[in-house]
Amino acid sequence: MPSALTLEWLTRLVGFDTTSRNPNLPLIEAVEAFLREQQVHFERVEDAAQGKAALIATIGPREKAGIVLSGHTDVVPVDGQDWTTPPFRVDARNGRLYGRGTCDMKGFDAVCLGMIPHMKAAALKKPIHIALSYDEEIGCLGVRPLLEHMVANGYQAEGCIVGEPTMMQVVVGHKAKRSMRTIVHGRGGHSSRAPELVNAVEIAALIATRIVALGQKLAREGARDELYDVPCTTTHVGTLQGGTALNIVPELAVMEWEVRALPEEDIDALVDEITTYSRTELEPQMRARAPETRIEFEVMAAFPGLATAPDAPITTLARRWAGRNDHARVAYGTEAGLFVEMARIPTVVCGPGSITQAHQADEYVDESQLSACEAFIRQVIRYCEE
Repeated sequence: MPSALTLEWLTRLVGFDTTSRNPNLPLIEAVEAFLREQQVHFERVEDAAQGKAALIATIGPREKAGIVLSGHTDVVPVDGQDWTTPPFRVDARNGRLYGRGTCDMKGFDAVCLGMIPHMKAAALKKPIHIALSYDEEIGCLGVRPLLEHMVANGYQAEGCIVGEPTMMQVVVGHKAKRSMRTIVHGRGGHSSRAPELVNAVEIAALIATRIVALGQKLAREGARDELYDVPCTTTHVGTLQGGTALNIVPELAVMEWEVRALPEEDIDALVDEITTYSRTELEPQMRARAPETRIEFEVMAAFPGLATAPDAPITTLARRWAGRNDHARVAYGTEAGLFVEMARIPTVVCGPGSITQAHQADEYVDESQLSACEAFIRQVIRYCEE
């Protein structure tokens, strides 16, 4: 059974609707009030325009290199999902704790906050940093200014644990991601004159077909790593919108698509394959009929992959803290690669709950997973005492 303080914090955190489109300052302010009460040093990194903030709290000697425990505070929307309980309230049933974010990833955040009194009581020779970010769910945005702040202010760390849901298995690798928006500007008009016009939806469909073909080629011929749950680089077309009526040639189409690449693949080169095809083959055809037509590409979100060595010190430590001998790699992305890329902090992913519950209606985390995470944090505390 998780501690009373962990459960209290989970209830409080879930009670804040921190869907990424909303401010997270009420949650951050509640955490800061607790940190002041506990006499824990913290620093806020605020985006005042959005009403959002990240923070980093430090327990132990700040001048030494320690361990970072990292979590995000935002959650995905519940719109259109069929919940059987109020999503922003924790509902305990049969050893499970239901609510938006219980798994992804306020469960980990609650454990970290609930364990602060234990950290305070320990004679830490190395610090434990608790880093809370925002807007992870829409592209790992809020952790970037937090990492810039940490680097600029001389924070040191031997390693970082990103507490995304892994069932407390140590994850040493995940894919990089590029989320793209393609906007096709054609020339519209009456469908009887279609050969003289530029159908934006048809052009977007050609690009979508090329994206699908690239994914199929990568599955056949690209790099593979069987330790990943999806062992190859993948492409995906998520939305394609355009047109108003059957007898009108659409002048605008908007498509959103993504590439999730193994760390050894050049994800920028893969995206360039699609943009080059569009620029060199499709746009000349479009402009031959209508000079004003064009194709635009926007990067919606991007984050690097993670490729921590299985024998790296942080991997060895995390396996020991988790009481496990195994490790894994996963297809979904996290903030872990940014800790490595921006702050040069060796990082693994390990947290309570299953990724299969993330983003679902009736999202839940097992109480036993929170207890296992508490045991993990106790081992981190013990390590930092040694």
